[in-house]
Amino acid sequence: MKRLLPVAGAATAAALLLTGCGSGGGDPSSGATHEKVTVGISQFVAHPALDAARKGFVQALADGGYTEGENLTLDVRNASGDQATATGIASDFASGQEDLVLGIATPAAQSLAQAVTDRPVLFTAVTDPVDAGLVDATDAPGGNITGTTDGNPVADQIDLVKQLKPEAKSVGIIDSSAETNSQVQVAQARKAAQAEGLKVVEKTVTTTAEVAQAADSLDTDALYVPTDNTVVAGLEAVISAAEAKKIPLVAGDGDSVERGALATRALDYTALGRQTGEMAVRILKDGAEPGDLAVAGQKDTRLVVNARAARAMGVEIPQRLRDRADRLIQ
Repeated sequence: MKRLLPVAGAATAAALLLTGCGSGGGDPSSGATHEKVTVGISQFVAHPALDAARKGFVQALADGGYTEGENLTLDVRNASGDQATATGIASDFASGQEDLVLGIATPAAQSLAQAVTDRPVLFTAVTDPVDAGLVDATDAPGGNITGTTDGNPVADQIDLVKQLKPEAKSVGIIDSSAETNSQVQVAQARKAAQAEGLKVVEKTVTTTAEVAQAADSLDTDALYVPTDNTVVAGLEAVISAAEAKKIPLVAGDGDSVERGALATRALDYTALGRQTGEMAVRILKDGAEPGDLAVAGQKDTRLVVNARAARAMGVEIPQRLRDRADRLIQ
């Protein structure tokens, strides 16, 4: 996997672009493609869930016959959680020669959708592509854009709060004001919390640097972090706060539980990225139109529980959760 290119390297990367689709000379009977293509990837921020989605995407390209260094050139950029940088990356791709571009996470996808209008645009790890203004409808996106959604089972995640701490009366939620994906999840969390008899206390941040202060300031019986890229990038600060306060921290994705959150019921981001990569292969190899490919999601979720985190947070994991866990981290 090529290491992430800094934005400052845009000119160098652009000079390396190949000629795109139609330059091939492959043998159709072999089932492989020899067309040379260039794919640009804009990832909003580096954290394990988004990294997994990117790796799944690249693996699907390889499985479909596109191998980096042979018939595939990858231009991978990371916005480091900054919207202005994401906009700059999208502008570079709009003036470049990429055959297809991918936006990982809602802010990156929104920038690409606005800037790149003459080539296929895919997205992954986007909570609500309609609310984000990426597509008019998930079943028939139209235009030049489609992808996969990581719409979370938020109600199931809030239910975990009560299972881990039945006496809980309040839950603190940290989210970013700049991410529409977070606003969608917070609205869902409020509704689910009300049904569980939980009061929601929300702390909104604008940068990852503000996450620690937000977590420390919350005086609640539990903490919840949705799949908010700005907050997840600073998750360790939230974990530290939960451990100091001796309260459970429920996350929106499995990788956050691997890092030290207590539990989640969530998606497999590697598989989600792979689904998106399969779409890319259909577009690049078979000539499919993005607007004709319905936005895809995952129906199956995984219960991930971290027993080590439970001990650090002073929480007893009910045996029924241990028994049902798809992944129990000891």
